[in-house]
Amino acid sequence: MINFKEIASVTLILFSIIDILGSIPIIIELRKRNGKIESGKATIVAGGIMITFLFVGKAILNLFGIDVESFAVAGAIIILILGMEMILDRSFFKQEHEAGNAASIVPLAFPLIAGAGTLTTILSLKAVYGHYNILIGIIVNLIFVYIVLKSSVWLERKLGHGGFNILRKVFGIILLSLAVKLLKENLLA
Repeated sequence: MINFKEIASVTLILFSIIDILGSIPIIIELRKRNGKIESGKATIVAGGIMITFLFVGKAILNLFGIDVESFAVAGAIIILILGMEMILDRSFFKQEHEAGNAASIVPLAFPLIAGAGTLTTILSLKAVYGHYNILIGIIVNLIFVYIVLKSSVWLERKLGHGGFNILRKVFGIILLSLAVKLLKENLLA
């Protein structure tokens, strides 16, 4: 059943995890190195990965004998670390930056947009929110990702370095709060 409050929550959570605004410096660097970024291609590939994982991620977990609650706890730990990265300006996860013709796919679509944090979050969200609400939240985020990719140079000029740092810190706090909520709900389940 479609629930607008859930859609808003999922959209905000995924927006925080994907952190497309915080990725603009990487996007700008890729654009400079390769001449252009294929915004549509990157958005479609990232969306395909996220939507596929939404529907078959649980089957993959079952294949390995892992329940969604355990995966949600593991996801909460990853979200906690991602939030700490955003707040502390430290990288705990290695990000590979590859050049070449595939730059719209690697590292942009995967792992920058639809990376481990995003996929873990999608499965973690399934323990709390409805599938259709998550799907709509994914689509809303993909639309926003596409707009940001298309206008990344303009956004960089308008917000400046300080503006991006503020956004990154605010969404870091949101992620830490989400991690605590997921831990509480799934450890007590």
